[in-house]
Amino acid sequence: MQVRELAVPGALEITPRQFPDARGTFLEWFKEPAFSDAAGHRFDLAQANLSVSAAGVVRGIHFADVPPSQAKYVTCASGAVLDVVVDIRVGSPTFGTWDAVLLDDVDRRAVYVPEGLGHAFMALEDAATVLYLCSAGYAPGREHGIHPLDPALGIDWPTTARDGSPLVPRLSDKDAEAPTLAEARERGILPTLAEVEAFLSGRGTAADAPPGD
Repeated sequence: MQVRELAVPGALEITPRQFPDARGTFLEWFKEPAFSDAAGHRFDLAQANLSVSAAGVVRGIHFADVPPSQAKYVTCASGAVLDVVVDIRVGSPTFGTWDAVLLDDVDRRAVYVPEGLGHAFMALEDAATVLYLCSAGYAPGREHGIHPLDPALGIDWPTTARDGSPLVPRLSDKDAEAPTLAEARERGILPTLAEVEAFLSGRGTAADAPPGD
């Protein structure tokens, strides 16, 4: 696999090696030893999610309280989405920075979103199917959101679907009512860089991960 760090420190784009033949394609979309080598720590799997979204649907920007937050390893099994990671760590030099990766059923990339960051995506076609590996289970009392159309963030959401048709953002009621990044900061619900670093310092390192091949 090839790994590239995004503009948001700690977030990674992972491009797997594919093995196509007359039957179809095979790939390893997640492999713990390779992940640990790239990220410098292991990934503790606690929950696996799947979502199917219509074109234009935006899910996020979501994040969870630290500790334990919820790291995510995300890929698109069918269709295409624009996956977005946002630095919401108060005190971070890149606070408010976002980066995006096209996840689709062609390159079959994945994105790793570490604890303390915000995550969102927009579906670029109907029935876009996204798989998430999560380091912690869903806990409603610890979950928060930031409005994905916050003009101060200025996320460049696509306006054209995969088939060339116009694309309009479609938000859940909860996401549509979410605060802006500035409002979330004023409410004190954002993680601080110090909190995230303190939590991550106690997490297992690559040396603790199972040996590779």
